[in-house]
Amino acid sequence: MHSLIEQERAYGAHNYEPLPVVLTRGKGVYVWDDSGKQYIDMMSAYSAVSHGHCHPELVGALTDQAQTLAMVSRAFYTDKLGLFLKKICELTGQDKALPMNTGAEAVETALKAARKWAYTVKKVPKDAAEIIVCDGNFHGRTITIVSMSAEPQYRAGFEPLTPGFKQIPYGDVDALEKAITPNTAAFLVEPIQGEAGIIVPPKGYLKQCADLCRKHNVLLICDEIQTGIGRTGRLLACEHDGVKPDGVVLGKALGGGLLPVSVFLTCKEVMNVFTPGDHGSTFGGNPLAATVGLAALKVLVEENMIAHAEKMGDYMLTELKKIKSPLIEEVRGKGLLIGLSINPRYYSARDICLRLMKEGVLSKETHSTVVRFAPPLLINKEQIDFVLKALNRVLTQAYEEIKTT
Repeated sequence: MHSLIEQERAYGAHNYEPLPVVLTRGKGVYVWDDSGKQYIDMMSAYSAVSHGHCHPELVGALTDQAQTLAMVSRAFYTDKLGLFLKKICELTGQDKALPMNTGAEAVETALKAARKWAYTVKKVPKDAAEIIVCDGNFHGRTITIVSMSAEPQYRAGFEPLTPGFKQIPYGDVDALEKAITPNTAAFLVEPIQGEAGIIVPPKGYLKQCADLCRKHNVLLICDEIQTGIGRTGRLLACEHDGVKPDGVVLGKALGGGLLPVSVFLTCKEVMNVFTPGDHGSTFGGNPLAATVGLAALKVLVEENMIAHAEKMGDYMLTELKKIKSPLIEEVRGKGLLIGLSINPRYYSARDICLRLMKEGVLSKETHSTVVRFAPPLLINKEQIDFVLKALNRVLTQAYEEIKTT
């Protein structure tokens, strides 16, 4: 085993199972390992590197701000945070934003806001507020967030879990209507489920959910941590259904692939339930993060990355669906968030990812059955064709091995 891999395994917690490659640098859609081999990055750090590795304008903004003022906490105002918050509110159409660091922190912020809104505005009885979530959801790893997960591994051994959540099937509008009660504070949903295997709901699902939530005075909160910031060919994936949620959670790509930046966005009525001391974060909204977040949004718009993601995503989905292999069960996705479902009778998705790695393509499996393709948004047709040819070789070779055994 590689000495650096051994070192990481010896001194680090075994809470990940990385592919056996040691990466040392990146640029655009490419990364290189410690032997100098080049790969196309088809993961982009679960959408955190949507702008590409080491985007020069983002690195420049980070460097300049780091040499000026990086961190003072929210005990004081700075000249950067207001600019960032104004921009993200204008782009999303929301009134106010609360900055945090990681996506999980932003989800926790949304949960706190929904509960306090339910008690102070909707007048739900004390300790009775419910939040509806979907089976197959993934919103993070904190104790409260895993409490609303349907995945046994995420919950086992971390009890007692946080109460107040109700799970329903994903993509089922009737189930949502049946689950809503007078005590329902919010419906928290991913417009496309990422960790579940790139699960795309029926067209119009989110719009019907929005209508139901409005009818029953329930907040619709969209977790766009993976799907937002242009990933699906829209700024927010909920725009595909023409939906403006009551709340939006953003993270990952908001940090430009350089540092953690997240926000919870909502209307004044919801955000105004917070008063000084209710919630906070030492690092949330620091000048460095605000500068990079603002630059990430600026680059996204100026370089037309959203429309490019839609065009390249359509091309890649079309070409993937042309591949005829018994190993493929389904191709699904939207924009540059694509899942390739592998028939588990033949191979695990990890086996396919290991073979792709040898071909110079880096991806990662989801639940051992799905290969994820979510490259930086600046990927071009030539680079996609390279990936498609590599995938064709891998699937052909893998199936030939099955026939000869």
